[in-house]
Amino acid sequence: MGVVTGLLIFLLILAVLVYLAARRSMERIRDNPDPYPLSDLMRQPTGQQTQIRRPDGTVLEAIAEGSGPTVVFVHGFAISMLEWNILWAKLRGTHRLIAYDHRGHGSSTIGSEGISSSSMAADLVAVLEHFDVQDGVLVGHSMGGFISIVALLEQAERIQPRLRHAVIMASFAGDVGNGSPQNRLQIPLIQWGILPAVVGNPVLGGAFGMSLFGAQPAPSQVETFRWDFARQRHGSLVPILKAFLHENHYPRLGEIAVPCTIVCGEKDNTTPPQHSEWLTKGVKNGRFIRIPQVGHVLNWEAPDRIIEIIRSV
Repeated sequence: MGVVTGLLIFLLILAVLVYLAARRSMERIRDNPDPYPLSDLMRQPTGQQTQIRRPDGTVLEAIAEGSGPTVVFVHGFAISMLEWNILWAKLRGTHRLIAYDHRGHGSSTIGSEGISSSSMAADLVAVLEHFDVQDGVLVGHSMGGFISIVALLEQAERIQPRLRHAVIMASFAGDVGNGSPQNRLQIPLIQWGILPAVVGNPVLGGAFGMSLFGAQPAPSQVETFRWDFARQRHGSLVPILKAFLHENHYPRLGEIAVPCTIVCGEKDNTTPPQHSEWLTKGVKNGRFIRIPQVGHVLNWEAPDRIIEIIRSV
């Protein structure tokens, strides 16, 4: 048997073992409680759909509904505004709700400026201006929190007068590999196209999805995350992944004048709680909330607690 043949056999055996381990992991969570049925989790937020055209040709898909105190949702990496459906349903009727897909995500396109933290921060400001947000609460999750921070720094004169508070969930201000072995592994796997291919498989993708949740992953939540992640155009998103790793906005956090509530899950391995602690120390008027037993996907794992926080600011 030649070296090449031996290597192929080894890789095949390794792939089989990985698959079997992933299947066992999925079987272990099969009977976990499912707070929300799959049909609810797969349902897009409802409201008036709007397309916001940016100067570089990007078209942002946005949605708005209701009246009252305004909440603007900013979603995470390689998913879409679908992630806000449970919070949206619970806040409907008492708040004015706004969400949008980042450029290159969901139904939004990418214009000539491409993907960067600056272009995405400018998009966020454009959304606030399009809907004439006044006295709003900004809720940014993961990448959405990172983009919110960049916007609060780079577009301060335009964004800060429109907000009374920012809720930054499971997020960071760059340097995301610091303290996170999971990110140091996952980001290259996404860049190389390996992880997006794997996530297309319900078993392997489900095992990846489980890694983002806390102590008791709900099967429907894991599957919805896997499905939304798998349908994104990952190749075009690589530049923002590089920004996560190589940009560092922590030294400038003291420039943010908008009061911030920093929220993290106790068992978040994707954005470890130390990043939230650094954010809280860096911003003015910051408060820190750690939610026990949950992981990175706070919008589905702890929606009632997030709503309490939104209503309290």
